Amino acid sequence: AETAGPVMEPVTGTVPVAEEEEEEDDNNDDLAGRFLRLEREQSALLQALPPFGEPVSHVYHPLDYAWEPHCDFVRRYCRTPKRVLFLGMNPGPFGMAQTGVPFGEVWHVREWLRVVGGVKKPPSEHPKRPVLGLTCRRAEVS
Repeated sequence: AETAGPVMEPVTGTVPVAEEEEEEDDNNDDLAGRFLRLEREQSALLQALPPFGEPVSHVYHPLDYAWEPHCDFVRRYCRTPKRVLFLGMNPGPFGMAQTGVPFGEVWHVREWLRVVGGVKKPPSEHPKRPVLGLTCRRAEVS
């Protein structure tokens, strides 16, 4: 039996959208710009892999459809070198899959980190795991 995560407080009003355009994020030579370019390259390599096949029915690529908030996160928090390595990230249906922010539950990404940006719908969306972006009210339980 599948259990739903806790529902966070309701979202009122609109969620701000990042003002920078996608092309600007990739063309800077600062640390964040270089990091974003590397992520784009790695993401393209992953998407070039053959499809998983059964029993996998849906694969989400949050760095595509949630690129705006992801860029906002990287630009805000990747300003100086860090000694961090993320391996085997599981985005979770109500975390990074919604926001594009690693390990980021929606409420914390929106309210605590103050990340902004528009989130598009993925090309193939599981009916039980809709992408609502920064307006998602479900909490990540993983």
